[in-house]
Amino acid sequence: MATEPVRVMIVDDHAVVRSGLSAFLMAYDDLEFVGEAGGGAEAVDKCLEFRPDVVLMDLVMPEVDGAQATKLIRGACPDAQVIALTSYKEEDLVQAALKAGAISYLLKNVTAEELAQAIRAAHAGRSTLAPEAAQVLIKAATQPAVADEGLTNRELEILKLMVSGMSNPDIAKKLFVSRSTIKFHVSNILMKLGAATRTEAVSMAIHSKLVE
Repeated sequence: MATEPVRVMIVDDHAVVRSGLSAFLMAYDDLEFVGEAGGGAEAVDKCLEFRPDVVLMDLVMPEVDGAQATKLIRGACPDAQVIALTSYKEEDLVQAALKAGAISYLLKNVTAEELAQAIRAAHAGRSTLAPEAAQVLIKAATQPAVADEGLTNRELEILKLMVSGMSNPDIAKKLFVSRSTIKFHVSNILMKLGAATRTEAVSMAIHSKLVE
């Protein structure tokens, strides 16, 4: 009796990435491309429509990011496993994705065969972590937390730059990351501090002496 192929959905805000991944899936008889979404908000509706076994999830997307979308999908479609597939290996992104319910974390430089194996493993309930992601988890487990208010070292670094008056684009340029990544970090900082605005977060940081 033939085994049903693993049904895979792709979530990425770049059309060329979605096109490339769908073409990759078609090269494997045991993997089936069933649908795609161009953003996190759309991903939940598409998951309910297509009922995939595995979702390949980009993380840094406008509006609803990949971690938020992963959490929503795991709630709405609990049978679907989510693989975070991203270009970024920052500690905050790795932890946010896995905490949201992603079973695996891979970088987009992964080979086709490695990705195919990770999809099969996810469908079977097994995790696959990029070496960089595994290193982040090992570091987090073996080093005591030094950040106040649950802020990571990266978030504290960004908060310090916010206090100095730098804008998101300026911070992104200084740290050699994308604006979307900084926006993701700033959102996390506001959430952890319980601040409604960037200005309020800066004020809290100064009064609580969270940064020097």
